[in-house]
Amino acid sequence: MSKELVFGHQNPDTDAIVAAKAFSYLQNKLGYDTEAVALGEPNAETQFALKHFNEPAPRVIEQAGNEVDAVMLVDHNEPQQSVSDLADLTVTHVVDHHRIANFNTAQPLWYTARPVGCSSTIILDLFKENGIDIPANLAGLMLSAIISDTLLLKSPTTTPADEKAVKELAQIADVDYETYGLEMLKAGTDLASKSDLELVDGDAKSFELGGKQVRVGQVNTVDLDDVFSRQDALETVMKDENDAKGYDIFLLLATNILNSNSELLVVGEPKDKVEAAFGKKLNDQNRMSLPGVVSRKKQVVPPLTDAFA
Repeated sequence: MSKELVFGHQNPDTDAIVAAKAFSYLQNKLGYDTEAVALGEPNAETQFALKHFNEPAPRVIEQAGNEVDAVMLVDHNEPQQSVSDLADLTVTHVVDHHRIANFNTAQPLWYTARPVGCSSTIILDLFKENGIDIPANLAGLMLSAIISDTLLLKSPTTTPADEKAVKELAQIADVDYETYGLEMLKAGTDLASKSDLELVDGDAKSFELGGKQVRVGQVNTVDLDDVFSRQDALETVMKDENDAKGYDIFLLLATNILNSNSELLVVGEPKDKVEAAFGKKLNDQNRMSLPGVVSRKKQVVPPLTDAFA
């Protein structure tokens, strides 16, 4: 059986890194020859989790076709979020918890998609379905991914399956998930060490909505002022990214992980579509307050999709 690479989306978050490692481990136990790789360097939060559980970061690739003919995708399916040469590869497996968009294959494949808060929640079920034990360090990483994606089970994307998975994985990893989870989330909010580009694009995804290229980034913080004290520079970078990458509009969602409130910064056009999506006007600083909005997947992309239709 030929080797396959397993990876999550570009600008990987904790779930994209961890789901690749977990799914690769599972598939290798099932007889496949796979390697978990990444489409970008781990962020500070993910580095904290990897160090805590003494796990190495996967190597980073820019393309896959120079190594393999087939790949497995986790935590994404949209081609614009994937490896640059995806169109030249055979996708054999997908495990995802996002919408399915612009995705098609020439051959049948194993596709597992469930409306839960995290891909690692799905992978836990796949381990159990196949009767394969999860090593403690890998369980800790999968726990970290669910905590990250659900903001310690506070996000509206959280489901009973995620809550159950967190408790199961915490027991295997032998950690207090609440104490550990808050430490991990805070590790990802050290913004002073990040460049302006890292802030706006470090956790950003592209979406084709109504014929427009929409870039949506998100940054977590414990103080929104830490983000917007740099607004002029951030807007400059967002405009530069629009010009260089062909985005029509760039949205940056800054989220306070302590009170679950967000502030949206918008650069580009059509801004009226963004205002229609949230039923609010942008202020004269191109910003919009979004109390209680923490999930790009559930609270940002769906209303934008409707507004841009």
